[in-house]
Amino acid sequence: MAAQRVTQGAGGPRRAYALDASVRRIENGRVLVGGSPLKMLRLTASGAALVDRLAAGDSVPAGSLVDRLLDGGAIHPAPASDLPGPFTPPDITAVIPTLATAVDGLVDRLGMVGRIVVVDDASTPAIDVRRRDDRDRAHVDVVRRPTNGGPAAARTDGLALVTTPLVLFVDADVRLPDDGRWLDVLLAHFVDDRVALVAPRVASEGGAGRSSAATNTAATMIAWYEQARAPLDLGGAPGPVRARTRVSYVPSAVWLARVDALRAVGGFDGELRTGEDVDLVWRLDERGWRARYEPSAVVHHAPRATTGAFVRQRFGYGASAGPLAVRHPGALAPVGVSAWSAAVWGLAMLGPAGVAAGAAVGMGSAAALARRFRHLSHPVAEAMRLAGRGHLYAGRQLAEAIARPWWPLAALASVASRRARRVVAVVLVVPALVDWYRTRRAHQLDPARYLLLRLLDDGAYGLGVWRGALRAGTIAPLVPDLTSWPRPSRYEQRQRPAADR
Repeated sequence: MAAQRVTQGAGGPRRAYALDASVRRIENGRVLVGGSPLKMLRLTASGAALVDRLAAGDSVPAGSLVDRLLDGGAIHPAPASDLPGPFTPPDITAVIPTLATAVDGLVDRLGMVGRIVVVDDASTPAIDVRRRDDRDRAHVDVVRRPTNGGPAAARTDGLALVTTPLVLFVDADVRLPDDGRWLDVLLAHFVDDRVALVAPRVASEGGAGRSSAATNTAATMIAWYEQARAPLDLGGAPGPVRARTRVSYVPSAVWLARVDALRAVGGFDGELRTGEDVDLVWRLDERGWRARYEPSAVVHHAPRATTGAFVRQRFGYGASAGPLAVRHPGALAPVGVSAWSAAVWGLAMLGPAGVAAGAAVGMGSAAALARRFRHLSHPVAEAMRLAGRGHLYAGRQLAEAIARPWWPLAALASVASRRARRVVAVVLVVPALVDWYRTRRAHQLDPARYLLLRLLDDGAYGLGVWRGALRAGTIAPLVPDLTSWPRPSRYEQRQRPAADR
């Protein structure tokens, strides 16, 4: 891969940034490797000096290099709740869509914003908002929809009433912190006038307060499972929100966004019952806006209370893949790896002889990279490191694809082949047990119960992908993308002209 040389422009507001955990500096700081998707950047002397300052925690002005590193996920704005910005809480209208869920406590916690709009999506009986104390609190309007339209329709109705520059979408079943620092941290991101949307970490309430003696009940098992693998919890690493990257979406359980940006891209797509938040974030990115995930601000979301609700939720998430693939070609692929990595793992599944052949292919991929890295002082060592990392990451993606969207095909293969049965068994069991061991201190589930819920989770999601793909008339969510690193993915190739402009 030919590395790209980047220098630094001047001007713009000064701000402190943190290097992403994936970033490595080599060649005496003149080359950066990291970000998502993985990139290699060659720096000029002034660019390397600026990265030295970033690593030291100094505030630096905005510029071409800072923009490039921000958009590539190599640096992140340092969390701040006291950074002067263009907006304060009174500049926010909170929109709360709800269906048969009381919002009194949520409304009380949002008293610092300028206005609150509660959208009742045809609840029976109608939602009634009662506040403990109306003094020095935001004005509350309740809007009742005549028919149920789903989250997108409810949020759209609320957005139509917003007159402030910012809107805060909050789901009715979200629990916000008692203090307002989480909101101040999100507001600080709007110092960057390209930021359209910021989302906090949405952690599961999980097993908090549940006794270990009750772990055999479905609700408690699900709660403990979500302590380790909640669908809305995107982890503790910040990042830009872009398709085909480490943070490919942010759930709209809590969003803080610029109203003019949302309206400029058409707002929520009312035809989508699920995935409407993913679609809107991707449209913002495709139009040149920035969306950020800020995990230093944490809110909580209640897990599903029954096994049926748990399965329906995962099935619904999977079913959104088909409509999203139609709207955003190339953005959804069950696997996005290089053809080299696909060959390595495909051969390894054939048995001992295949493992040897796969190792040879892996060495060949490292040799090919070494030729591309001939400008480095140690091209072979760097190529071996990156090739090995890429193959391991590809193996994880392939295993996840077999366990989720590809599992119906894997089941058919298992009927016809003993070797396929062994491969599928390993893929289903080993990653789940590794996750159980890694997260065992966060929950009280034994390996068997954790494995059972993991299989339900992945199986329901995979069936949803097939249902959504068939209804949308596309196979895109089931087709691997073998054009990834060091070449751009199919999605990157489609978006590059717009990004260049």
